[in-house]
Amino acid sequence: MLTTTTVDPINRASQVTVLGLGDMGSAIARTFLDRGHRTTVWNRTASKALPLVDAGATAAATAAEAAAASPLVVVCLLDGAAVDEVLGSVDAAVAGKVLVNLTSGSPQQARANDRWARARGAEYLDGKIMGDPPYVGTPHVMFPFSGSRTAFEAHGPMLRELGTVVYHGEEAGSAAVEFMAQVAMGYEILIGFLHTLRLVQAEGVDVAEFAERVANNVAALAPLLTSIGNAVRAGDYPPDLGPLNVQAALMDDLISHRESIGVEAVRMREVEGLMDRRIADGFGAQGFSSLFELLAKA
Repeated sequence: MLTTTTVDPINRASQVTVLGLGDMGSAIARTFLDRGHRTTVWNRTASKALPLVDAGATAAATAAEAAAASPLVVVCLLDGAAVDEVLGSVDAAVAGKVLVNLTSGSPQQARANDRWARARGAEYLDGKIMGDPPYVGTPHVMFPFSGSRTAFEAHGPMLRELGTVVYHGEEAGSAAVEFMAQVAMGYEILIGFLHTLRLVQAEGVDVAEFAERVANNVAALAPLLTSIGNAVRAGDYPPDLGPLNVQAALMDDLISHRESIGVEAVRMREVEGLMDRRIADGFGAQGFSSLFELLAKA
């Protein structure tokens, strides 16, 4: 049976506290321990702390006691609702601390957490995790951070022990913007890839061999992505993939091919509709990047 230790709030010997010991929280706490940091841990299901206690961590009986034990308090929970609940139980125990939230969430949640922390005399850093638990502590996990510059400068060296760290500035929601956009980009690419595999398979082509050929060509997209980003920032849209007038001629073939073999064509129809609108507005000489102008919600 796991026994917890009541931590004296005055004792500053513990350098870091980790609240939340799921797979990711446990990997974070384990990394801190392995790097020689005195670590206090807490989890709602106390038995999850046992392996970390065996490795040298101190388990606190409550989240508030855990937060009081260390100048740096790292939160890694399932979602924003869990963060709200735990922070509600911690409350004034974060006064004078640096609160680092590594839970996935929106920029709006990050800004709300920042206000909550500052109202209680704490400094706030919002962080996101782009990688899997086994790779925590290696360069293969990306941690975007934003929030208090003072807090980041003070604790950045320790946070960098978790992986590759990038600081996105003092606006608390910036790291979440980066995270949401990067994850969304991945899903956008991958769902398009699955649609294409369905198309290839329906035509009797080996999907694994096709995927290998596509993977070899992905590197060619990097300069195009950079070019499109620059075009959007400048609001000047060169014919990056050729003029829309020319590109649009291909869309009917792409759509009819998919529909003729029973493959979903919704994404191609969306692109065709955007191209047609842009051409009708008199911008047919511009490139694919100019479709950006039509993507704002009315």
